[in-house]
Amino acid sequence: MKTNERQTARKALDRRLGPLQDSVSLTRPRRGWIRAIREALGMTNKQLGARIKVTAPRVVAIQQSEITGAITLKSLERAADALGCQLVYALVPRTSLQHQVEERALELARQQLATTQHTMALEDQRVSDEDDWQLASLTRKLVAGSGKILWDKF
Repeated sequence: MKTNERQTARKALDRRLGPLQDSVSLTRPRRGWIRAIREALGMTNKQLGARIKVTAPRVVAIQQSEITGAITLKSLERAADALGCQLVYALVPRTSLQHQVEERALELARQQLATTQHTMALEDQRVSDEDDWQLASLTRKLVAGSGKILWDKF
């Protein structure tokens, strides 16, 4: 993927996912979505099991696996369908993707410039007032680059 395409894709994803970032209401209920919706509908484990063609004890196991995070997407989708729901699956960035790239680029730029500044100090050379300009310039270059270099070291 070319740099311009990557930036366009990143901005498009930020627009789509941005509204979900502060959605506390989407946090899974303590006892899980399946159980919460099943109980709100007045449906028993046995009744839900009949809808997804499993036993009541298996429904309990499915509900428990949702709570522990071990449920498969396929099981979650089957349960959602049986409850008259649609499974919505998304990875929601904590901050915008653009912000993550810019922050990572800034971090790397600082590391690179710190190495240079340390070497100059050892050679008894003063670090110039151009540091802010150099930091901003290097950060812009890293953001505009392929992106691969940003994530090599963690």
